[in-house]
Amino acid sequence: MGLVETFFNWDVLVRAMPLLLQGLITTLLLGISSIAVGMVAGLLICVVRLYGATPLRLLAVMFIDIFRSVPVLVVLILIYYALPFLGVRFSSFTSAMIALALVFSAFTAEVIRAGIEAIPRGQFEAASALGLPFRLTLFKVILPQAMRIAIPPQTGNCVALLKDTSLASVVAMPDLLKQATDAQAFFANPTPLIGAALVYLALLWPLVRLVAYLERRSRMQSTR
Repeated sequence: MGLVETFFNWDVLVRAMPLLLQGLITTLLLGISSIAVGMVAGLLICVVRLYGATPLRLLAVMFIDIFRSVPVLVVLILIYYALPFLGVRFSSFTSAMIALALVFSAFTAEVIRAGIEAIPRGQFEAASALGLPFRLTLFKVILPQAMRIAIPPQTGNCVALLKDTSLASVVAMPDLLKQATDAQAFFANPTPLIGAALVYLALLWPLVRLVAYLERRSRMQSTR
């Protein structure tokens, strides 16, 4: 068999496409749920990191440093394979979602922290002079501005997370990569893996271009 018949076999790709689409749906569900949980957790961790009591701030710093340093695959393996020894069991989907959300929340906390610290201190002072309580100032005045600053890097984090969903295949979750691997074994042909790569490209390339656009827009606004 030649190169085309081996890696770009159209008949195999068509027959494998239902499996790939099922895997794509699982990948999207995993990615969206991980981003949603990680965003909320990251915001809360960021607030604790900046404004919590000293012991809580230290815990938040430790959490951020640890989960920014440990690979997602290691976290996933610990959750899926190690926690059962402590009597805690999660499904492969839940384990992957927790692992991705933990790492994503750590990066989210740092991105939002950078956005908050980029806001001039005078914003807090002006809100205080108007009699606004600190909590209202933070969530109504500061965070909306900080989130606009954080959008470009946070979009990049979302792209990275969607790529990392492929690691869920390690715990036998039927994501896009796992379905492509199973199809490769079934058809004895690597074309499904090429098909999965093309699906990832179609999914992530527009997001990569969106990141570039948001970064250019942010630079233009900062120079005005």
